[in-house]
Amino acid sequence: MHHPLELFKYCPKCGSPAFVENNEKSKRCEDCGFVYYFNASSATVAFILNEKEELLVCRRAKEPKKGTLDLAGGFVDRFETGEEGVAREVLEETGLEVVEARYQFSLPNTYLYSGFLVHTLDQFFLCRVKDDGCVQAMDDVADSFWVPLRDVNPEEFGLDSVREGVRRFLKEHNITK
Repeated sequence: MHHPLELFKYCPKCGSPAFVENNEKSKRCEDCGFVYYFNASSATVAFILNEKEELLVCRRAKEPKKGTLDLAGGFVDRFETGEEGVAREVLEETGLEVVEARYQFSLPNTYLYSGFLVHTLDQFFLCRVKDDGCVQAMDDVADSFWVPLRDVNPEEFGLDSVREGVRRFLKEHNITK
């Protein structure tokens, strides 16, 4: 197994090629002593229900797992809270304005992006939106649609953490699959 930072060949502080594995979590520069820790990136996932107890589901327009089901969400930007990140991602991907985001739980995940395996900590939120009648598929979403909770199949979701999160959400809502 390769070190997660194998693609990082040079010290980001001084540019030295003497940037070596320090331990399973970090690399260290033998020239300047800089240590870089490989930590999880923060991401968000939105559970959005309408008045009919239907879940807003998206279809992925891009890799990884293009064409599979997903929920609105994505990476949290620098200086954003999880709540701000999920609201921004929901707006970018569906056009819906989040008026309340309540934290539910988190799950670890890996996400292959441009040939690099990104480790994430996915934060799941139950979101209430201003107007659920004007859903649009935008950004990296090919399609968005409502599915009755009883018809949601976790196995159709492509990303591991989202699949597990949907299972957990359905269980908490007494929907068995």
